[in-house]
Amino acid sequence: MVKRKVIIDTDCGSDDAVAIAMALNDPGVEILFFTTVCGNVSAEQAAINTLITIEQANTYEPPVYIGCRKPLLRDLVFAYETHGQDGMGDIGLKVNRLKVAEGNGVLKMLEALNEAEEGEIEIIALGPLTNIAVAIMLDPDAMRKVKKIYSMGSAGLGFGNVSPVAEFNIWQDAEAAKITLDFGIPLMFIGWDACLDEAMLNKDDIERIRNCSDLGRFAIECNRQLIELNTERFGEPVLDMADPAAMAAVLYPECIKECDAYYCDVDISQGISYGAVLVDKYHFSGKEPNAEICSALHGDKFKDYLYRMLCNNG
Repeated sequence: MVKRKVIIDTDCGSDDAVAIAMALNDPGVEILFFTTVCGNVSAEQAAINTLITIEQANTYEPPVYIGCRKPLLRDLVFAYETHGQDGMGDIGLKVNRLKVAEGNGVLKMLEALNEAEEGEIEIIALGPLTNIAVAIMLDPDAMRKVKKIYSMGSAGLGFGNVSPVAEFNIWQDAEAAKITLDFGIPLMFIGWDACLDEAMLNKDDIERIRNCSDLGRFAIECNRQLIELNTERFGEPVLDMADPAAMAAVLYPECIKECDAYYCDVDISQGISYGAVLVDKYHFSGKEPNAEICSALHGDKFKDYLYRMLCNNG
């Protein structure tokens, strides 16, 4: 089997951790290394959380490099209310053995691309696109060698989760998202809406994963804060797993229910719509599509893949 070569760029909070564990257990992918970015937590804390997840997954150990520590222009706003102060539910998780790799994550990304063949490496971005945008500005020729960028970002075809129209990862650094989109690399946004509706984990799904393995228990326990938040929001314990939904869409595309190409733009105006990905669904602009928008998953296929990666070791 020829494995897909990927770089995972992450602001590792609790749902990133689940997505990372899934990828580490997928036999069809080789993670070359991780780069961390500020978002849910600081880039430094994201690196710690990624190392914790690698240890918990107990498969192989790609290096983890720290990237950008702040957005391009805006002040950083953490997601403590969703993921806890440490990004992992504040349940006392620690790194036992692994260390952060020496070197800058953005420069390491460019080094790997310069050494690779064109189209050899894909990038899976689970957080704000700051590292990607900086890499584009530093070495556009290297970044043109990327086969495709997958971003857990945008509201898809639905509503936002930090404003009426914006999703957190894009809103955190909309300027970086616009640079990435305008650059013209093949790009898929897996929207916030892809993790909702039939893709949400209900109480039975949560307990099934919690009781299936040590890794399954880790995946649920580190999302404790999100479960509590959703219990208040929806009246029952459910999990909307944005990054695992994105990872499933990338690595197990059979689970995708709705995904189409559209002309898109990112709103960087300093108003209520800042961070919105504007999707020209009805082709008003007359412009050619420049991104794919994945807006829905088959819930049964997504949950089956999630369960297999966390509970059956691939």
